[in-house]
Amino acid sequence: MSDSPRSPRRPLSVVVAGGGTAGHIEPALALADAVRRLRPDARVTALGTSRGLETTLVPKRGYPLELVPPVPLPRKPSKDLAALPWRVVNSVRRTRKVLRAVEADVVVGFGGYVALPAYLAARLPGSRVPVVVHEANASAGIANKVGARHAAAVAAAVPGSGLDGPVIGMPLRRAITTLDREALRAKARAHFGLDPDAPTLLVFGGSQGARSLNEAVAGAAGALRAAGIGVLHAHGPKNTVEVPRGTPPYVAVPYLERMDLAYAAADLAICRSGAMTVAEVSAVGLPAVYVPLPHGNGEQRLNALPVVEHGGGILVEDADLTPEKVVELVVPLLTSGERLSAMSAGARRTGHADADETLARMVLEAAEGTAGTEGIDR
Repeated sequence: MSDSPRSPRRPLSVVVAGGGTAGHIEPALALADAVRRLRPDARVTALGTSRGLETTLVPKRGYPLELVPPVPLPRKPSKDLAALPWRVVNSVRRTRKVLRAVEADVVVGFGGYVALPAYLAARLPGSRVPVVVHEANASAGIANKVGARHAAAVAAAVPGSGLDGPVIGMPLRRAITTLDREALRAKARAHFGLDPDAPTLLVFGGSQGARSLNEAVAGAAGALRAAGIGVLHAHGPKNTVEVPRGTPPYVAVPYLERMDLAYAAADLAICRSGAMTVAEVSAVGLPAVYVPLPHGNGEQRLNALPVVEHGGGILVEDADLTPEKVVELVVPLLTSGERLSAMSAGARRTGHADADETLARMVLEAAEGTAGTEGIDR
């Protein structure tokens, strides 16, 4: 790895930095898949940390994972903030070794704990690896703001991120962007043990679940069953929900390995509004009640707004989500096929099914030194 041009005999080497949460890892892996479709000889290496979900998700998708020390960015004065400079230096050194070892031609960052050291390592003298930044959220994080300053290309999933680049959507797995919910519905409901004919509510709060969603929907279980509504509820591996048995079934699981089948089984979702969740739910045309996290800088509410404005979803504040509110919203929606159809169409209008390949082409152009031109020979 150096400032000199890449040898035409060596396969292209792409490094993706998106460790920590599924919201950073999944778009990185979708991008990796798209790069491999466009350039089958390309080598893609993922950067991550030992404590993130990438230790499971990346190897499962068949990509090598290189671990680097995480660099969390404290928002308030603390001991962690005082230790930040050393953590950054330590992580950048390790990341630079990885970039050299894999002879990186381009670094693609998605924010999170490993993106900042990747951006900084790529800029070191003697390295000068081009950087491409993708911002998933409606409000850009600190790492991506830093990376965007000297990036060869910048892209965003939704408008208003604060970064200067085209809005291309969120890179998603092809299993999601090509999903035919109607064709898979019978198989999906059988897979989860759901009633094949009952209108079905999907509930999930991210990979760890969400207590407020769990309590509100479980508390409405009796009224939902009385209305003939089935429920598929992913409550999180560290949580449980207790509901009486009956018909239609209320199926509670710790985690959903097959989100594609979960989306196909459902007619409506109640979920958080993280960037990845909003992108997937809208891409498959699933109407949703979005309940943004009540913490942070309000980005989850901003993530859901474009879908809500197009009629594809409803926003409910976390403090307002009670069992009574669940019944008030869900029962009328799931007993009105016309309303659900209109919401499904509205959700789809906000999707970007080709975001993975759009970003992959930007990455290949940056790697070949043609960013901003007509593109590489494909």
